[in-house]
Amino acid sequence: MLEPYAAQPALLDEIPGVDWTLAAVIIAELGVDMSVFGSVSQLASWAGVCPGNNESAGKRKSSRIPSGNVYLKSALVEAANAAARAKGTYLRDKFYRLKARRGYKRAVVAIAHKISVAIYHMLSQQVSYNDLGDLYLDKLNKNHLTRNLVHRLGTFGLPGHTDSPTTSGIGGEIIFMTAD
Repeated sequence: MLEPYAAQPALLDEIPGVDWTLAAVIIAELGVDMSVFGSVSQLASWAGVCPGNNESAGKRKSSRIPSGNVYLKSALVEAANAAARAKGTYLRDKFYRLKARRGYKRAVVAIAHKISVAIYHMLSQQVSYNDLGDLYLDKLNKNHLTRNLVHRLGTFGLPGHTDSPTTSGIGGEIIFMTAD
């Protein structure tokens, strides 16, 4: 059944959480020609995993995700659940960060959206999946991570770790300034 599309399931199989069966469902629902969707946003909206946005006068109101394609959305959510359990991946790290702030279900839909974006780019440009790794978000802003970890040390009551660190201009090593 998928003989004419042998390369596409192999590409999609590289995404954490997507196995051969899910790749077959995704190809059956989306097709392999991404030019029918004008952009990534239109694909996410058609799949029903685009973020809801309802804001008026600067006040955010509750909003729901669109209904979209039921079969594709359930396949993407299943892939997101599996990706959240794949160790050492960017999607797992992003899932747990979102889950802490927004809750389980919103985090799963957000990861499903990220997977749909990856699928769009992989199928439209015929490129393989490039996992950023679980430390990618920590490497983006080392100063923020350092401040956060020092603050957490201060919550445990460790002496000398309650003040904020500064980084020197040479080598970027961390110097703790204490008020002694």
